[in-house]
Amino acid sequence: MLLPIENRRYANEITADDDGERVSIAGWVHEKRDLGGVLFLIIRDRAGYVQITLQKRRVEKELFEKAKKVPRESVVVIDGIVKSEKKAPNGYEIIPIPGHGRIEILSVALHNLPLDTTGKVGAELDTRLDARFMDVRTERTKHIFIIRSMVQRAIRDFLSERNFIEINTPKIVSSATEGGTALFPISYFEREAFLNQSPQLYKQMLIASGFDRVYEIAPIFRAEEHDTTKHLNEAASVDVEVAFVSDETVMKLLEELIAHVYSTVSLYPGLKSINVQLEVPKIPFKRLRYDEAIEIILDAGEQIEWGVDLSSSAERILGEAMGEHYFITDWPYTIKPFYVQFTGSKDKGKGKDTCDAFDLMHPRLELASGSQRVHSYELLKENIESKGLSVDSFEFYLNAFRYGMPPHAGWGLGIERLLMSMLELDNIREVVLFPRDRRRLVP
Repeated sequence: MLLPIENRRYANEITADDDGERVSIAGWVHEKRDLGGVLFLIIRDRAGYVQITLQKRRVEKELFEKAKKVPRESVVVIDGIVKSEKKAPNGYEIIPIPGHGRIEILSVALHNLPLDTTGKVGAELDTRLDARFMDVRTERTKHIFIIRSMVQRAIRDFLSERNFIEINTPKIVSSATEGGTALFPISYFEREAFLNQSPQLYKQMLIASGFDRVYEIAPIFRAEEHDTTKHLNEAASVDVEVAFVSDETVMKLLEELIAHVYSTVSLYPGLKSINVQLEVPKIPFKRLRYDEAIEIILDAGEQIEWGVDLSSSAERILGEAMGEHYFITDWPYTIKPFYVQFTGSKDKGKGKDTCDAFDLMHPRLELASGSQRVHSYELLKENIESKGLSVDSFEFYLNAFRYGMPPHAGWGLGIERLLMSMLELDNIREVVLFPRDRRRLVP
């Protein structure tokens, strides 16, 4: 039974100015140093580290022996008096009170740890992911996920301040959002269903409802066979849709959001543990038409035809040429979804037909994609048919366009890709607590 923990503090809530105050610390035994007559325990909690100092001649023998035997990573509660000590972490230590001190072991850890939480002994990423609960105890990984939380909060704050309504759309659907085959089928009672690859259709339907500014932060599922350092089969996406605006307006919103996120995270002291110094990107971001992108790629000696999507090597060439965040605009109509507004010639598919679509690029990879949407029922129906899709499968969606749909535009931003690029990480799995890819289904 756990005794009451009075005056519990996090490590960063105590300072040397609290000298003489009685406090309680709860956390994990990070390290131990036994100097014979003096024993040091370094206790780790979410906020940092606290040094517990026990002098053998000044504490009860039972208390000293208990502290001496406790394995690393065991969970403990310790009561003591704060003492100013310049050599200790944060400039103070905690001394258990003679006759009244407490070292309560709440959970004893096995001696053979799956990985070293001090970071002195490195581990492969797969080993870390297999023991992710332990990996998050390391300083570097802990701060990655605190930053992820900060990023999502910053996004919500940014959009809420601009009068966006947060929505929640279905993740179990009856048909593909974009007509592709990269779907995970599931058994839904007597019917076949799929995990949703995007909230796109539902965002647009809510624009028709009168919610003129909506966003969602939620998982998306893609049954793509890519097994790379930048692909996941379950990812988190920020999806935005805005009525009565152009694609240029939502591009401006997106670049302002990116700058806001960088600015927020740049103030976080934990960046030092990841060895990153954030520079807030300058806005507006550069614009590059698809035509211009193709020319840059060809000039670099890589073969590419107009009308195809960009390969990873093509993206690298563009990233080196641009050197900062940038937009690729005016994409070929044929490689974008049916809901994207066509802007080229009327002979769709017979020439270099373009559309009001854009991708936001980091020099290393694509971060987001968006467009001006079709808001005409007849045109949308025609587009669905021209893509070889069944109009009947999209009837629930098309119905929203029969009764007054305003012009609108929007985008989807990958949270993991944003984090990966911002923190200069080599593998997207670093920013996911429990990644789902082609090989990994547990933990």
